[in-house]
Amino acid sequence: MNKHFKPTFESLHEYTVPEWFRDAKFGIWSHWGPQSVPMFGDWYARNMYIEGSSQYEYHLRHYGHPSKFGYKDICALWKAENFDAEGLMEKYYKAGARYFMSQGTHHDHFFNYDSKINRMNSVNVGPHKDILALWKAAADKFGMPFGISEHLGASFSWWRVNKGCDKVGPYAGVPYDGNDPEYQDFYYANQEHGTDDPYNCFPWYTENEEFQEYWKRCIGEMIDKFRPELLYTDGSLPFGTHWCGGQDDVNNGENAYQPGLDIVAKLYNTSIDKHGENQAVYLQKDRTPEIFNVGVLDIEKSQLPGIMPQPWHTDTCIGNWFYDVHSPYKQPDQIVEMLVDIISKNGVMLLNILQRPDGTIDEYADYILDKIGEWFSVCSEAVYCTRPWRVFGEGETLVKIEGFREDKTDWSSSDFRFVQKDGAVYAFMMGAKGGEAVTLHSFAQDGINSVELLGYGPVPFAKENGVLTVNLPDKLPTFCANALKIK
Repeated sequence: MNKHFKPTFESLHEYTVPEWFRDAKFGIWSHWGPQSVPMFGDWYARNMYIEGSSQYEYHLRHYGHPSKFGYKDICALWKAENFDAEGLMEKYYKAGARYFMSQGTHHDHFFNYDSKINRMNSVNVGPHKDILALWKAAADKFGMPFGISEHLGASFSWWRVNKGCDKVGPYAGVPYDGNDPEYQDFYYANQEHGTDDPYNCFPWYTENEEFQEYWKRCIGEMIDKFRPELLYTDGSLPFGTHWCGGQDDVNNGENAYQPGLDIVAKLYNTSIDKHGENQAVYLQKDRTPEIFNVGVLDIEKSQLPGIMPQPWHTDTCIGNWFYDVHSPYKQPDQIVEMLVDIISKNGVMLLNILQRPDGTIDEYADYILDKIGEWFSVCSEAVYCTRPWRVFGEGETLVKIEGFREDKTDWSSSDFRFVQKDGAVYAFMMGAKGGEAVTLHSFAQDGINSVELLGYGPVPFAKENGVLTVNLPDKLPTFCANALKIK
């Protein structure tokens, strides 16, 4: 059995990424909870308390003023009455996912499992179901590593707006229900953060040590109950750093209190006790070397410009983070092309499939899953268990890298993305069309023995003056990012 980790940077910097994570490449996330009830997108639990915001206006007219009908009442409306974890997991597996992550708790402080620490959970309130336990049983059935996302660390300061009141109108000066003493354990005694400038969500992490200890207990409970293979923090390692940057608050002193380090060590040591070696992955978003070296770097709704030596992770979604009737979905070809570009750079991609409040997915999400599965049925060989090649690709077109922006890339026939496995290089053709001849310039130093189009078979090729030319059939096997296997 491997030695256990200590909760120090020095010890945790010995972490290595398990092979299953490097092999899986594609996972699905259930970013789902009471905030899906209004079907009005992300951060509803915060924005419903911000006078003038679109979610506040909707809440006011649909449910009533947040002094009378607050977020606790939204939680009671969440029933998940048609939730079928096993049926959804079967869809996700058929779509190509090889790991799964469920939201344990969002910034709203509502827990999706039978917590003994927080009474506002999915067993006591709303669905009266242990959502995490149902998801884990389904993931285990399909042999998919199970992960938990926690957004709790930021919630103490993020949710300070529930202590406010309207500035104008018939409810001016009437406190929101976040001031209700009966629910201070849920809404927090976070008055220290004030309610000025409600649109400013910083500081992301509070310095309140009582809350930090509470966070540690709660995340520890999740690890003890579910022994996850992944743990995702929405932000940097709590609580010693800013959300996504800087070394200003990094303190690696012997006497520093680092609840985040305690939790990461607990995650890994629990995995060692379970497997004999660490199979767990910790995902967080800080690129400071001291921080991201304790686990795997996650980049929300964006990615990296080139190959990173260590595996990294992107989390994205088909639409908004929570179900949103106003938000369009990405097309399947964009999702597949994002995946291909990410794995060519040593990345792994997690895709949130939106669930309605009853637990089901809609017809368009079904369509997206079916199309991704159709692509995987042709190209999975070029995805699972692959590693980056000496270059991630060729061609003039690059993915636009701009935080939280995911435009569809306008690929051309000269654009390729590469991975390798078992002596073969797989060249994904990002913009090629059937009946064309494509040319590749990255194989000038290589002898080519064969070229195969996945889903079709051998295709004619020639190599002259260092340029590899491949003739494609009139009809390509799949709808986007077809792959050549070059040996």
